[in-house]
Amino acid sequence: METIPTAIPLFDAVEYLEEGNAQVNEYLASLTLHRLDDAAFVYEYSVDWLLEQRTSENNFKTYRSELTTFLYWCFEIEKTSPLEVTRRSLFRYVEFCRQPPDELIAYFNTAQFKTHKETGERYPNPVWRPFLGRRQEGEILPYRLSEQALRTKLAILSAYYSYLIDEELTERNPARQILKSGIFKAGSQFQASGEDNENSKAFSELQWSYVMGVARQLAQDEPELHERTLFLLSLMYGCYLRISEVSARPGFAPIMGQFRRDSQTGIWSYQIPRSKGGKQRSVAVSKALLAALKRYRRHLGLTELPPPGDETPLFTRHRPAGRGRDAGIRNANLGIRQIRELLDDLFARAAMLAEAEGFIEDASEIRQMTSHSLRHTGITHDINLNQRPLSHVQADAGHDSIDTTSRYLHTSRVERHESAAGKKLDRLQELEAHE
Repeated sequence: METIPTAIPLFDAVEYLEEGNAQVNEYLASLTLHRLDDAAFVYEYSVDWLLEQRTSENNFKTYRSELTTFLYWCFEIEKTSPLEVTRRSLFRYVEFCRQPPDELIAYFNTAQFKTHKETGERYPNPVWRPFLGRRQEGEILPYRLSEQALRTKLAILSAYYSYLIDEELTERNPARQILKSGIFKAGSQFQASGEDNENSKAFSELQWSYVMGVARQLAQDEPELHERTLFLLSLMYGCYLRISEVSARPGFAPIMGQFRRDSQTGIWSYQIPRSKGGKQRSVAVSKALLAALKRYRRHLGLTELPPPGDETPLFTRHRPAGRGRDAGIRNANLGIRQIRELLDDLFARAAMLAEAEGFIEDASEIRQMTSHSLRHTGITHDINLNQRPLSHVQADAGHDSIDTTSRYLHTSRVERHESAAGKKLDRLQELEAHE
């Protein structure tokens, strides 16, 4: 009989999640080296998705449990990446959840992670199991999973895949395909946060003007705090950056030297040494972004433009870190959590101003935006407002396919009506009629 691999929890409680866990990191490193080369990469994005659920404790716990079970099945049972899961293979996951191996069922609730009494370190609880069974009068009952519970699982996975699509890691959502097939029609449909959000969230011109306007005003009023905010916003928008590309994380800390000048052409670009899938890319820097860089560096007391090999941290803390690997260090790059909180605060301020000036719907939409909306906005505006060629945007965005870039090409109903108004049914006939 085949031995069932041990399941370990992967995601700690929200207050510890971004600090990482040594045992989980060791597991992911081994998995990445020996079996699935994108395991750690997918995990990093999975953490980001879970952190977006931090405002609801119940959602976070539910999503965390489901994602842990699903990744265990992917990594250890199916031995594949979540990015390779298809509708057909996901049915095997459904059956796995309906009839899990006995070794993976616990009969009491227990924490996924615990704290070592002597060292204070967090560690995965070895007695935790992905499934919870029931006992009655000391007797183990057959494991059952209701159809409603299965729908909930699929809805959560659909939201997860919507996020992965939004992040351009995949183009398929096998969970949504199953849900829409009608197999699980009975009863009310649970919809997880983020599910069916197929349209990329991008700021409109008006909304973006409020965000940039607030950032400029803050930089003017409190330069010591917000010159950094203004440049961060400008960089992420101007170069379509993901939050992971401007944040400190294990193995990466952004520096000024990533801005580079071509000695032959004099053209500046921003180098991203490690992007999606471990690839490098170079993004063209506009004159406006170069001016923003000069302003930011003047504020920091640096030369206007970085010399070759400038290792000055790009975005440093304003006060020493209180916990984690950078505890007590001031001159350390901001992490994902700090940057996300900074941007969330900025968006909240912009929404308040828009609401105060009567733009209620726009304010509501601004509040729904995330850090990744900056990437979507930069790409959308460059294609639709700045009229940049799709191939140029594709290269700067790091898209593998022009089809991915084309999804940002938007045309309003009014524009479509205006362009269609003058269409002829028989062009030659009408030309002859006017002769």
